Amino acid sequence: MTTARNFIAVDLGATSGRLILGSVGEGRLELQELSRFPNKIITANGHYYWDFLGLYQAILEGLHLAAERQIAITSIGIDTWGVDFVCFAPNGELLGNPYSYRDPHTAGAQESFFRIVPRDEVYRTTGIQFMNFNSLFQLHAMRAHHSAALAAAAKVLFMPDAFSYMLTGEMAAEYTIASTSQLLDARSKTFDRTLLEALGMDESRFGRMLLPGEVIGTLTAAVQKQTGLGPVPVIAVAGHDTAAAVAAVPASDAHFAYLSSGTWSLMGIESPAPIIDEESFALNFTNEGGIDGTIRFLKNICGLWLLERCRAQWGGDADANAYPRLVAEAEAAPPFAASIDPDDAGFANPPDMVAAIRHFCERTGQPAPQSRGEITRTIFESLALRYRQVFESLRHLAGFPITRLHVIGGGSQNALLNQFTANALGIPVVAGPSEATAIGNIMVQARSAGLFPDRQAMRACIRAAVAVQNYQPEQQQDWTRSYERYLKVITQSTRNGESRHESTH
Repeated sequence: MTTARNFIAVDLGATSGRLILGSVGEGRLELQELSRFPNKIITANGHYYWDFLGLYQAILEGLHLAAERQIAITSIGIDTWGVDFVCFAPNGELLGNPYSYRDPHTAGAQESFFRIVPRDEVYRTTGIQFMNFNSLFQLHAMRAHHSAALAAAAKVLFMPDAFSYMLTGEMAAEYTIASTSQLLDARSKTFDRTLLEALGMDESRFGRMLLPGEVIGTLTAAVQKQTGLGPVPVIAVAGHDTAAAVAAVPASDAHFAYLSSGTWSLMGIESPAPIIDEESFALNFTNEGGIDGTIRFLKNICGLWLLERCRAQWGGDADANAYPRLVAEAEAAPPFAASIDPDDAGFANPPDMVAAIRHFCERTGQPAPQSRGEITRTIFESLALRYRQVFESLRHLAGFPITRLHVIGGGSQNALLNQFTANALGIPVVAGPSEATAIGNIMVQARSAGLFPDRQAMRACIRAAVAVQNYQPEQQQDWTRSYERYLKVITQSTRNGESRHESTH
């Protein structure tokens, strides 16, 4: 590589969005934040919506900042969370704000849809784990509730594709984001006709399918005028944020698992083909699209959502409730005092997370944690033990030896949780990069621009440019005993009639 090239990653999460400038060239990778803005769910008429135009305006403002600084931009790429989508009229106009995956309108949608297409048939086709808010069930619920937006929609675009359309006027369906919908045949990587017919739809209702690295279009004349940029191309990066993050795993070979750690956790492997059988169906593993036609075979797990909700109750902005203070208090708290199931339904969205944690411990015959340190340690230990539970299944299904776990995302900076995870799994943990999603977005653009021949070269550049932390397993006997107790707690909780929820990604 010679002269550095500049790329903009539009990275939209469920609580905030950012525009990141990435400079790639001469064996280096540098990031800087151009802008940051909140992403708030709007509650109206009993429904939860995303402020689509507000987010779009924030994207335009971020692009304008790049133009003001007279930065030569090679391309732009957009990644977001999965499953949600936007409806557009035949004339291309927006048909209202899209539902958030947290909206309750999908209650009962799975059971209703399975009366049309059986559950096992849906999984055999899609390989996607069942979650109430998957696009398949959102569309089914909207149809059942006679949604005016869906009835009038000529096109349904997934979130990153909808923003790309607003910028370019071109309607696409990027493969990795479309794969989260539970509408694709996992093997052919195309929309499944049977599932679409059950929704009263066909493939024409979606944009043209594109793979990561393909060009969607260039900024329209109107957007060029609004932002001050020229005819910059918009690239179909790995539009699903986890797919972008996995693209940035600094692995040197294929014998790894990854843990995208943040508000939610996603643990999986990079597979050359879907893994769809009775065992993966029973364990509710998912097969989502990755770069280069790979499959992200993974499981969604509740993550640091538990602690974030506790911090909000304690006063998250106060110094006493900052992460470093809570981690120090957790380190000082007694080990293995109690365990919770992070994916218990009672933790999905309780009004009082601290009370929900104490209640779980009490009803499973364990001492309830009282102090902030005790609660924080209970969360961290329980997450690590849940990771082991999922890892045991993953190792069995992978078909190759897994020699290390790469932790990426914001949670990779949590040294205590990373050490607990290494202890629980019994394998080395490599933590970093924390900005995996933005890096993956940018590197797919850089590869599209001809800077890298393949994902191995991309990852080699990331390894050279990004510092990681390594954690070796410790206290193996203690953690094995704790894991055995944890499994008993899970069994007891299930016997008490409680259920698990599945987390979004």
